[in-house]
Amino acid sequence: MMRLDVTGVGMTSLRTRERMVQRLIDKGIGHPKVLAALRATPRHVFVDEALASRAYEDTALPIGFNQTISQPFIVARMTELLITAQPVLRKVLEIGTGCGYQTAILAHLAEHVYTVERIQGLQRQAKNRVWGLGLKNVSYLHNDGGWGWPDHAPYDGILVTAAPETLPDALLEQLADGGVIITPLGTAGGQYLHQFRRQGQEVEVERLTPVSFVPFLAGKQ
Repeated sequence: MMRLDVTGVGMTSLRTRERMVQRLIDKGIGHPKVLAALRATPRHVFVDEALASRAYEDTALPIGFNQTISQPFIVARMTELLITAQPVLRKVLEIGTGCGYQTAILAHLAEHVYTVERIQGLQRQAKNRVWGLGLKNVSYLHNDGGWGWPDHAPYDGILVTAAPETLPDALLEQLADGGVIITPLGTAGGQYLHQFRRQGQEVEVERLTPVSFVPFLAGKQ
């Protein structure tokens, strides 16, 4: 597979990416590993060419299949919550590969990322992009995300990129002792980020900031 040209020019240049990172710093993102991963990951290769000039705006953008790429601040915030709560990430499960941008960020921070996507067309595109960046510590599964990926459990961290109304039981069952889940929960207009932390048989839940994500859907296509 050919390696992607990530240099960019004009509104897709490294300088523009650095300005995006600086805006995230100004908004409170401070973990050095997260910032390094954002600098290393060209967001413009994860959107259609027609939208590339908007790739470094702090906004969600359409990626087809009625899905979106999350705004950079939300990607950074969720990633920072994950790595702050669990600094050693050997195995991470991502539910909702989408375009692969969040996957690529996680691949810079974890020994291995296992990512599940219900829409096969999206998954193919994401795999090509992530491999094109030379990130090979990612495994892909086309399946209903509500089932997780039990074959490789338990996971040190689980990150969910769509909003279920309640967290699927299977994801909690696949979380390692001391591990954390970062996920939006709720319905449109009433979603919040949540952090779940397992401590032995107990699970601590913390409701965080309001967010807006596409709904978590069952099945696969």
